[in-house]
This record gives sequence, C-alpha cells and structure tokens, in this order.
Amino acid sequence: MTRLRCAILDDYFNLSLSIADWSEITDRVDITVFREPFASEAAAASALADFEIICAMRERTAFPRTLFAALPELKLLLTSGMRNAAIDVDAAKERKVVLCGTQYSRDPTAALTLGLILELTRGIGRENARMHAGEPWQTFAGVEIEGRTLGVVGLGKLGSRMAKLAQAFGMNVIAWSPNLTAEKCKEAGVGYASKEELFATADIVTIHVVLSERSRGLVGAADLARMKPTAYLVNTARGPIVDENALLEVLTEKKIAGAGIDVFSVEPLPADHPFRRLDNLVLTPHLGYATQESLGIHYGQMVECIDAWTKGSEPPRRLA
Repeated sequence: MTRLRCAILDDYFNLSLSIADWSEITDRVDITVFREPFASEAAAASALADFEIICAMRERTAFPRTLFAALPELKLLLTSGMRNAAIDVDAAKERKVVLCGTQYSRDPTAALTLGLILELTRGIGRENARMHAGEPWQTFAGVEIEGRTLGVVGLGKLGSRMAKLAQAFGMNVIAWSPNLTAEKCKEAGVGYASKEELFATADIVTIHVVLSERSRGLVGAADLARMKPTAYLVNTARGPIVDENALLEVLTEKKIAGAGIDVFSVEPLPADHPFRRLDNLVLTPHLGYATQESLGIHYGQMVECIDAWTKGSEPPRRLA
C-alpha cells in the first residue's frame, strides 16, 4: 500500500502531535509539521507540492485558486472550523479536492474578550510587568466596568455569550448588527441600539461578527469618531472588520481611551507595525480560540476525517 503524506500547517504552539492521537492513521500516513508561516504563496506551493493531505488552521495559510493549481497531489484539505474565508471553495470543488471542517463544541473567545476588557480597564498585565521590573508602587488607577455600557456588534452565539458574561460583571449591554432586530435583543435580554447610538454611547465596544465581504470594513472612521474619549474598542473577531488605519489614527491622537486587539488584517502582525508602538493598545496574537482544549478538538476531528477518507468512507463534516 502506498503511504500518503500529510502536512500540518501553522502549528505555532507545537502542540498538534501531542494534543491529539495521530496513531490511528500513522499506519497509512506520514505526517510533517510546519510550525512557521510560509513567506509567500510560492513558498507554500514549493513546500506542499508532494502532499496528498493538508491540515490547515483557519485563515492562517490562504488557499486561493492559484495555490490549488500548484498542488497537483492534493486530495484532502482539512480546516479548523466549519468555514474558512481563506479557502477558495469553488477551486477545491473544481479540482476535486475533498474539503472538511471541524466543529467547535466550545469557544473560549468570549473569555479572552473579557480578559482584554479587564486589562484595558484595570491594567493587570501592565502592573504585573511593572512589579517585576521593580518600578514604583501604585501609579495607575483603573476604572470599574460595573454599571458601564457594553456595546456588542453582532449578537450571534458568541456575542450573546459575551453579553451574559458582561451582565454577570454588572454591565449594561446594548447590541447592533446589520440584521439584528429589537425582538432578538429582547429575547437575549439586552438593549437594542442603532449603529450610531451604540458607538456614541457604549463605554466599551466589542466586535463579534463573522468576516465576509459585507462585514469587511464594517467599523470605519465615522464609527470610531462617534466613540467617547473614555471608551474602549475590543476586536476578537477578524482584523479586516475594523478599518485599521482609522483605528491607528484615533489611538495615536488619543481620541478614545484605548483598544484591545486580538486579530489583524495581516497575521502574524509585522514586527514593525505601528500598532506595536502604541501604549494605549493591548495586543494579543490571535489567541481567541487558541486553548489546549479547543485545539485538541480540532486536531482530533482532523484525525477522524483522515481515518475515514483513507479507508474509503465518506469523511465527516464535509464542506466540498
């Protein structure tokens, strides 16, 4: 029996092989792990040319039509999540590449969002760094979130969970998204606001919409200009949803109190990116979903798909 080659891409944490049981398929499949992102599409095409199976972490390495064309051996492509905006699904279908996803049984992004809010308002990480550096005692007085208003952009599953967490901390919650109704807000126990009202009145705005052509640039300069000078913006959804140049401008000019950003238009964030020089911006490297528990689920389900496909069965969670 001819052995197949499987590439695991963008394993930044070096966890893929230890966090799931790949022994179920190693009698048929040779596995190669790529920890670092590819420098270019050409570099990806060169490195992956001989692989029949590829495991992709959602929206890290892009798979446009041109990359599919450069990978003649590719037969099975797996992605974390049940959607991946970085994969040309039509191209996968045309080249008869089987595309499968993985399901979230949990999503830790809401907890990270709350952590960014607490860091912005109480400076826990910043003060920890100061203490370890031996700097003067108590120089930063934070602000309380109890009684403040959280504006949630996108009241889906994750946005609704975030609303409940905020309410547990005593926050008032309002929400808006292009298709959101006052009735849906009432069912979720939050207030409905127009987009203009939300950005003008919220003390903290948090974004929880899916990236699509419609949501790209959804939060623009006019929205940021409406925010109070004491307000904060948090984005743990996707970088392109926010106009990053407009955000850079309002933060540089101190027109809002600060922001907590976990996602960026270009990832990994370039070392010379101006975001890295701002003292009113809390940055995390796209950690929303990145826990050992959730990664274990993703990689475990990828093994399940590969096992079924290599045995000639229909793989679960097929997307194309």
